This record gives sequence, C-alpha cells and structure tokens, in this order.
Amino acid sequence: MTVSLRPVEDADLFAVGALHHRSRAAAYADLLPPETFAARGPDALGAWWEERWKWERDTHRMTVAESDGELAGFTYVGPSETAGAAELYAIHLEPGRVGTGIGRLLMMNALEQLTGFDAERAVLWVLADNPVARHFYEKGGWTPDGETRVAPINDQPFEQLRYTYPLAR
Repeated sequence: MTVSLRPVEDADLFAVGALHHRSRAAAYADLLPPETFAARGPDALGAWWEERWKWERDTHRMTVAESDGELAGFTYVGPSETAGAAELYAIHLEPGRVGTGIGRLLMMNALEQLTGFDAERAVLWVLADNPVARHFYEKGGWTPDGETRVAPINDQPFEQLRYTYPLAR
C-alpha cells in the first residue's frame, strides 16, 4: 500500500464530501438512524465543503491522503475559538481504510500543521459516545481537558468532549 499526503485541490472537494459522508455514516451507525444521513448525503456534503473552502482557504488547511491512487482520507485544521489554541476540525477515513495506519499519518501531519498557527495547544471535539475515536486520539497523545458541549450531528444533539494536545512553539 502506497500512501501520499498532499494539500487539497478545488477539484477534490466534491470527493472529500462523499468520503466525509461515508465516514460519518460508518462511525455513527450505532448512534444515529440511517435515514438521518439521507438529508446530508454525499452530494450535500460535497457542496458544503466546496462552499466552506471558498471562505476558509486562506486561514485553514486541508490535507488529503491518497492510497494507491484513490482518496483514502482527509484532515481539516485551522484557528480555534478556544483561546490560545488551533483546532483539528476533521479527520475522516474511507471506512475500509480504518486500522491501516492512514489515520495515524493524517493525525501526525495535522499536528505538524497545527504548530504553524502560533498556538500553545491544539484542540478537537469528539463525541462522548464514540469510544473508537476517543481511543484513537488518546493513543495519539491527546487528552480530554474537562470541557464539554452539546452540538448537533444531523440535527440530533450529542455531548462532545474537548481533547487537547500541547504544541511545541
């Protein structure tokens, strides 16, 4: 398996949305009814990423992972509303690629990028009821910092935990 990481290109954004949809549907299958994903299908998430990137391309970074010529995952990082922090907003993998090491490569790359935001630490939010993701982040050195929030996923409220990672300055 050959994996390469590169900055996103405008032509990738629709495919990123489709991958984002598949990743969420697999990761949240036990948390949300399948019909809640229909309203935010691959086309909707592709259009959402195309629009978001128009406004955030100068302040955020998106990296895509390709494996054997196919899109395998992506990360999205940028400034945070949390004082003194930069944020890992998204890390998503093609469901069949979970456990292959691509997620770890993406996370390590995201941490390198986050150091460029002149912040003391990185933060991310993860669903409290997602033990797989929480284990992934904890294994990567992230720790919960005690902050919580309730935010919607497909219009359903979910408790989220904030994790933090110290950045070298």
